[in-house]
Amino acid sequence: MRNEVELKRVLSAWDLFFMGIGAIIGTGIFVLTGIAAANQAGPAVVISFIVAGLAAGFAAFAYAELAGMLGGSGSAYGYAKAAFGNMVGWLIGWILILEYGVAVAAVSTGWSGYFNNGLQAIGLGLPAELILPPASGGWINLPAALIILTLMGLLLVGAKEGARLNTVMVFIKLLTIAVFLIVGVGFVNPDNWSPFAPFGWFGHDEDGKPIGILAAASLVFFAYVGFDAVSTATEEAKDPQRDVPKGLLWALVACSVIYIAVSSVLTGMVPFTELNVSSPVAHALQLVGLSWASALVATGAIAGLTTVMLVLYYGLTRIIYAMSRDGHLPLRLSVVSRRYQTPSVAIVISGVLMALMAGFMPLSSLAELVNVGTLSAFVLVCLAVVVLRRSQPDRHRPFVIPGGTTIPLLGIMFCGGLMAFLPADTWWRFGMWVLFGAFIFVVYARKLKME
Repeated sequence: MRNEVELKRVLSAWDLFFMGIGAIIGTGIFVLTGIAAANQAGPAVVISFIVAGLAAGFAAFAYAELAGMLGGSGSAYGYAKAAFGNMVGWLIGWILILEYGVAVAAVSTGWSGYFNNGLQAIGLGLPAELILPPASGGWINLPAALIILTLMGLLLVGAKEGARLNTVMVFIKLLTIAVFLIVGVGFVNPDNWSPFAPFGWFGHDEDGKPIGILAAASLVFFAYVGFDAVSTATEEAKDPQRDVPKGLLWALVACSVIYIAVSSVLTGMVPFTELNVSSPVAHALQLVGLSWASALVATGAIAGLTTVMLVLYYGLTRIIYAMSRDGHLPLRLSVVSRRYQTPSVAIVISGVLMALMAGFMPLSSLAELVNVGTLSAFVLVCLAVVVLRRSQPDRHRPFVIPGGTTIPLLGIMFCGGLMAFLPADTWWRFGMWVLFGAFIFVVYARKLKME
């Protein structure tokens, strides 16, 4: 029997805008900027962010048009299903479950590291057995598991409550970034920007791994993963046809400017070879003697990573809810709490599974799957705009991408191009996940009631 309680429409355009910033500003600034600069692009990582931002931007226009036109469940799953049918929709939903689930668990491990650093600063650091998974010599990554369970409780209470916490955390991390830019610009040495592109546009290192500006762009694209989670809020937006496109585009523009500014200042403060650490922004401040600012950045990183997990977790549960309601997953997963009007079963099951992943599994190899999954979803969303323009030309579109199909086609080209620069083993793992999803669809999902 299908659940009759619907999700509550409580989110404004500003809520969606801050959700987008909450999802985007996090791992990209606090982790990937330094790693990509040190290992793949040098100071030219700023160009990598521009390339990745363009790819995400073209996809954002496609999301905005489809969000206003289709409404409904939102997300690449709903759009692919509308344009290409159940099979493709199922596979995209399956890919998004991988993207969001692995991303939340992976980000939680980074959060755990920053959190334990803070505990160590006051003499209360946890033993290694409680911050490392068994494969790394510990028992459990306890902080990583606990933060996911805490967010689970918050999301159970309601989307608006989660949005309020997200807004507070966003202000904290934006203040942190502002302090870094204001303080750091005084330590910029233009000599650190030379050579600007030591690895060129694209090549391979001695181990055969991709390097260069374009390879770095495919890595730092992770920084933009999650902006599409805004589209999963369509059914809880007060005016989805107006608010979702605004939230998507405003958030992406704001975050792209921030990434470009931070990467420019960071690589100007210290030689890029010094940035191959898990906390490059805080590390750079320490190298120039600003320990107080480094501690502030660590605090902002905890806030930043918390909002990333919160928004990605939210997006995951709404995708599961939509797929279940459409008959692509067991109907039990679309049960909505009568008290809080949230998809409680999906929130609890996914939260427990992600907490187990974060606590007991090393996720470094799985995290690479997030980018290829997201890029493939973006390609299909852009293609869906082109297909629906032809198959449903007269349908009302509150927001229409200017320039005909030029922007969606550029989105396909940019996102597809970035996929080509990902490592071969990432493609192999991704192919196995897709084949597994196709198998499930054939033997199980197709037997469920489709609507």
